[in-house]
Amino acid sequence: MRCPRLLPGLLLPLLLPRPTRAPAVGAAPFAPTWESLDARPLPEWFDQAKFGVFIHWGVYSVPSFGSEWFWWYWQNQKIPKYVAFMKDNYPPDFKYVDFGPLFTAKFFNASQWADILQASGAKYVVLTSKHHEGFTLWGSEFSWNWNAVDEGPKRDVVKELELAVRKETNLHFGLYYSLFEWFHPLFLEDKSSSFHAQKFPTAKMLPELYELVNKYQPEVLWADGDGGAPDSYWNSTGFLAWLYNESPVRDTVVTNDRWGDGCICKHGGYYTCADRFRPGHLLLHKWENCMTIDKFSWGYRRDAGITDYLTIEELVKQLVETVAYGGNLLMNIGPTLDGTISAVFEERLRQMGAWLKVNGEAIYGTHPWRFQNDTFTPNMWYTSKPKENLVYAIFFKWPISGQLVLAQPDALPGRTEVKLLGHGAPLSWTSLKPSGVTVQLPQLSIHQLPSRWGWALKLTNMI
Repeated sequence: MRCPRLLPGLLLPLLLPRPTRAPAVGAAPFAPTWESLDARPLPEWFDQAKFGVFIHWGVYSVPSFGSEWFWWYWQNQKIPKYVAFMKDNYPPDFKYVDFGPLFTAKFFNASQWADILQASGAKYVVLTSKHHEGFTLWGSEFSWNWNAVDEGPKRDVVKELELAVRKETNLHFGLYYSLFEWFHPLFLEDKSSSFHAQKFPTAKMLPELYELVNKYQPEVLWADGDGGAPDSYWNSTGFLAWLYNESPVRDTVVTNDRWGDGCICKHGGYYTCADRFRPGHLLLHKWENCMTIDKFSWGYRRDAGITDYLTIEELVKQLVETVAYGGNLLMNIGPTLDGTISAVFEERLRQMGAWLKVNGEAIYGTHPWRFQNDTFTPNMWYTSKPKENLVYAIFFKWPISGQLVLAQPDALPGRTEVKLLGHGAPLSWTSLKPSGVTVQLPQLSIHQLPSRWGWALKLTNMI
């Protein structure tokens, strides 16, 4: 017998004291101010990783219609197509919380997900532990009867994926967490006071964040959803000071910039600036392009057509452009309500992995070069490894003539060597005036090409 349905999260336990841990010996503690927190060096692993996979999965995966913002669009904005969808498919008294038991995760297999993630070539994964709907994918003590252990899967999804990722892959494990919840009564009460009251962060958000970090030790903490409230309402600086000074992941964790209204692209660890952010130029501050394979939604959509998905050619180009401009690419998939990664998402991930298996040397651990793209040959991008005196030129159109012009680098006779990744043998080249080189590509059939969807030249001892 099911207990009566209550508004998710209405019954809340008392706030537990936050855990404490002494700072590392010799480590200068970070103060709970943006000036201090923003000065924290970003852990090196994140810049070297370059590529991660985002996973949007929650109760919104049950209707799987339109967007992961389904509840908001249906109940708050009352967008006609969402209202019609519910009218045509569900009883008149059906509530959003009634989707909870239908979120079964029946076929969720963390090892299968880990295998696909490993095959993608990604170096980190970020799972939505809680989206704006408030449903937590772990048995949160602060989300009574609206979490994956009490409702739906009846499983700790976060723990299962964390264990699989850490045991079976070389990926860093990360978690997304929405600060606010659309319809939580305490948040709405605080909002009505213009956020002078702080009942919601005190009773819900902050305890959950401490719980998440201590239980699952994520190395990426991806905050989102400030609800229009400033960082002072969320006590973001106080939490981040604990995270950087005392938490079990204090030395390795990376955070983004979504810690309150006005923080994005200004405060925090790395910048996201906007969803699907592509600045079009080099940024000196580390940034991330979080984007979706489905052009229109982060969660799974049953109504998506094949042209709604980015092709592997488009995805590889976004990865290369992002890395050339100093960013990381976080590429999103949306599993189904039963825990299946659909074939189109799996194909794109495995294709990306196949490309990186050949060309990853030009991506992982690289730095932006003094030129990000070529001024003569369109759609050619550069990355570099300064310590090894290496430059990589990545291109997407194989010239019919077999000769590829690189206008930016200059070669040194007798010292410069040019190779095609995945091919191996040195290639012949000639200098151009006043600068640049022409590289003679090998004569290969389509079946002999070392990779599809793009190629990379490795240039040694260029100037």
